[in-house]
Amino acid sequence: MRRQFISLGVLAVLMGGVALSSRGAEPAAAPSGIRAEFIAEVDSVGKKLTDLANAMPQEKYSWRPAPGIRSVSEVYVHVAGGNFLIPSFLGVKVPEGITRDMEKTVTDKAKVIETMKKSFDRVKSVAANMTDGDLDKKVKIFGGREVTERALLVTILNHMHEHLGQSIAYARMNGVAPPWSEGAEPPAKKS
Repeated sequence: MRRQFISLGVLAVLMGGVALSSRGAEPAAAPSGIRAEFIAEVDSVGKKLTDLANAMPQEKYSWRPAPGIRSVSEVYVHVAGGNFLIPSFLGVKVPEGITRDMEKTVTDKAKVIETMKKSFDRVKSVAANMTDGDLDKKVKIFGGREVTERALLVTILNHMHEHLGQSIAYARMNGVAPPWSEGAEPPAKKS
């Protein structure tokens, strides 16, 4: 038990010192069930988003499919913003410097990727610090709609996957194949 407590403490430090002090001083037990599955899925979709962001050249980060539509960098930072802001419905404090307009201000490839990675660590820490009992608690989200904390975790994953799909489309429109699919597709036929 002591080893688990120390491991969770180390995990919190490695994840940027994210603590859910509003939930109490005692750390949650090691994630299991949906909390562990959520963390594994964040790792999976987060790796794909990060790999794709790394594959896109910096000069394509300002590309957008049409005026008024998010650019490549804005989509990635939007994902990160959601990961930082959605947990606030649980009473988790939004980190200093995280704002709704950061999509317009964080445009450098290295900074975009760093921001995304920190956001993945953030939501994993949120899940790791929840208890199984927290999952059934109700919270009010966008527009006052009431959902369980479990549903809020699902919302975070849905959001990440939605924008992964968007990012794949953006990459393909710019001649960049998702790194995990390279070699899996035949080369395009020349007309």
